[in-house]
Amino acid sequence: MYKYDAIDRQLINERVAQFRDQVRRWKAGELADDEFRPLRLQNGLYIQRHAPMFRIAVPYGMLSADQLRKMAHLARTYDRGYGHFTTRHNLQLNWPKIEDVPEMLAELATVDLHAIQTSGNCLRNITTDQFAGVAADEIIDPRPLAEIMRQWTTFHPEFAFLPRKFKIAISGTQEDRAVTWFHDIGLHLKQVDGQVGFTVIVGGGLGRTPIRGQIIRDFLPWQDILSYCEAILRVYNRYGRRNNAYKARIKILVQALGIEAFREQVDAEWAHGKGGPMTLTQAEYDRVAAHFTAPAYAALPTVDAGFEAKKTADKAFARWVERNTHAHKVPGYAAVTLSLKKHGIAPGDITAEQMDLVADLADRYSFGELRISHEQNIILADVKLGDLHEVWEKARAAGLATPNIGLLTGMICCPGGDFCDLANAKSIPIATAIQARFDDLDYLFDIGEIDLNISGCMNACGHHHVGHIGVLGVDKNDAEFYQVTLGGRQGNDAKLGKVIGPSFSAEEMPDVVEKIIKVYLGNRHEDERFIDTFDRIGLDPFKNLVYEGRAHGKAKSAEKETA
Repeated sequence: MYKYDAIDRQLINERVAQFRDQVRRWKAGELADDEFRPLRLQNGLYIQRHAPMFRIAVPYGMLSADQLRKMAHLARTYDRGYGHFTTRHNLQLNWPKIEDVPEMLAELATVDLHAIQTSGNCLRNITTDQFAGVAADEIIDPRPLAEIMRQWTTFHPEFAFLPRKFKIAISGTQEDRAVTWFHDIGLHLKQVDGQVGFTVIVGGGLGRTPIRGQIIRDFLPWQDILSYCEAILRVYNRYGRRNNAYKARIKILVQALGIEAFREQVDAEWAHGKGGPMTLTQAEYDRVAAHFTAPAYAALPTVDAGFEAKKTADKAFARWVERNTHAHKVPGYAAVTLSLKKHGIAPGDITAEQMDLVADLADRYSFGELRISHEQNIILADVKLGDLHEVWEKARAAGLATPNIGLLTGMICCPGGDFCDLANAKSIPIATAIQARFDDLDYLFDIGEIDLNISGCMNACGHHHVGHIGVLGVDKNDAEFYQVTLGGRQGNDAKLGKVIGPSFSAEEMPDVVEKIIKVYLGNRHEDERFIDTFDRIGLDPFKNLVYEGRAHGKAKSAEKETA
């Protein structure tokens, strides 16, 4: 993984010293709250419903074991002993004291971590596939270019105060696992006639106005990626709305102009920078790519007899292998997903003790590196097949081996109203109630692959729009209700879900999900996934059963009133 150089460390340490002084001035009354607000946001510090929230960046989702140990130390020393991994490769600590954050930043700097640009109207954390560099379906490793873009975006003076936040995702695999179609800029690495380049997508996003991005350039040579993205950002910075926060994202500008007119604006801007100093050279790419060389893999057989025997002998282990391991491009290895979706625990939450354990597992079994996924889990990317049983036993003892990756209870869920002051409703109790209703592994495996995503408000931090089943918290007469969408999906065929009808109370939600699953199981063809059945039979069968009892109840009430 990338190792910071003297320039990186100088930038981080200068930022720490700057923020330490800003906090001192705020406490002394030399900075008003309104003056301090943008300064703390630039350092990942929010004020939430009950306490401050501190967001730590994990650029393109890669961590070393020592970096995770430092996060564990911060959670234990300055917070309440746990953290929360988000859908954008960040760790959030929900209970720090503002006065402690400069020291927390200083400790992070000792292991090359920071909170730069994790909030505010700037270029946010670059994200990519959690299996980058090891995926069997990888076309090109996106990490060197993600790191180059990280360096370009960090403290970019022209884009520190954009109309709104700006998010970039890169995919280098045949199957898009980085949700690129719903980012401000989505990048697909590809090879055409031996040439490497990008398909560039622009104007995607979720939130209040969910929009699937559009292709602005089908093939862009990789050397031009910085100058072309800068042209996009300059057009957005110039014309993006600043008088309405709800209409300030680039997706609104692209829709207003139309993709052709927007492309013309970008091309005109790009004409000033194309072929100039921002053009990447092979030497610069090679310099960065040298940090991402393959670890010292052993020469292993494709089939490990001991591993196969353990799968045969232990059904629980075999289940975990089926759901929580991913094909590796090197024979004899697998990528392991440690589930942060144990039933009864808020999805994405991890204790300091679990962080320490995962760091130890990474050191012993995965070359000291780990990954964070969009689905709020942790990945050990390079585990020998022969070591999988030991990893499983240790992860299971720590509550990190629930075999539900890709299943109903392996859900994405934002912190919601329990923490966030933007939320309209709580998310975690809904997740917990659904986990309790479907706390049967045999049933979960029978249901098969299905994505359930939960957001506490229209900001869509839980990505409910792209869940096969999406749940959105809404405020209805000062009460918490939940709107349900069906048919959303991420991946190459990314689509937005469709709202099935009026919202439901919190108490109804487990029944609603159970009825949706009942329709699927009653209509699926052999080996058909939920999303395939939905596409074939449409929304109405689900809607009819979900609202059947509600309509019947209203009819009964009407009869009583007539009598």
